[in-house]
Amino acid sequence: MRILVPVKRVVDPYAKVRPLPDGSGIDTTGLKFEINPFDEIAVEEAVRQKEKNSAIEIIVVSIGGAECEEQLRKALAIGADRAILIETVITFDSPGIAGELAELARELQPDLVLMGKQATDDDCNQAGQMLAAKLDWPQATFASKLELAGNQATVTRETDTGEETLQLLLPAVVTTDLRLNEPRYIALPGIIKARSKPLEKRVAKTNPSPKTRLVKAEAPAARAAGSKVGSVDELVGALRERGVL
Repeated sequence: MRILVPVKRVVDPYAKVRPLPDGSGIDTTGLKFEINPFDEIAVEEAVRQKEKNSAIEIIVVSIGGAECEEQLRKALAIGADRAILIETVITFDSPGIAGELAELARELQPDLVLMGKQATDDDCNQAGQMLAAKLDWPQATFASKLELAGNQATVTRETDTGEETLQLLLPAVVTTDLRLNEPRYIALPGIIKARSKPLEKRVAKTNPSPKTRLVKAEAPAARAAGSKVGSVDELVGALRERGVL
């Protein structure tokens, strides 16, 4: 069995970001970059499945510049077998990412594409669904539990009204949610071992025209100052004045 795990390089989600003065994007000066947290969960889950079934091969892929190699090496240190960097200076939007991954999936013929439900930088939550549509594969999104058996995947997914369990015939696309697992701490031996694992670099096979564009990046408005009240009656009165009650 072969599992393909796409990973995206994003600004550390715990870092404080600021827009550029001209509003053309985010000022990344001095910021740390990480694997998109949802993608790291996908890598961890693939490794856990491999620990249950040693016949599984895990391939991680990233689309972007040479700097993405850092995140691919981290995924290899977690336990992936090999990595592919699709080098491009073009910023792909969700349809572009789905198109490029579809080309790769047709070549590699994975049994499962396991990926984060969304990226923490653009929060689109689109690429997984678009990829499944392009490949005409079954899909399960927001997975909180995954079981693989033969040519079938059983996925428990989170919905607004509770949990839903689906059975999918492989190949399929599954996107991961936060409750699926907690990524492991990477020990030094894993980091050293990752240096010898294969990392292939190739050019993009597609040249998509973006369907979306960034109009402007700006910081949220400053929060209004709060006020203290002396009693419940005073609080209720203040709320009524604002039309809340």
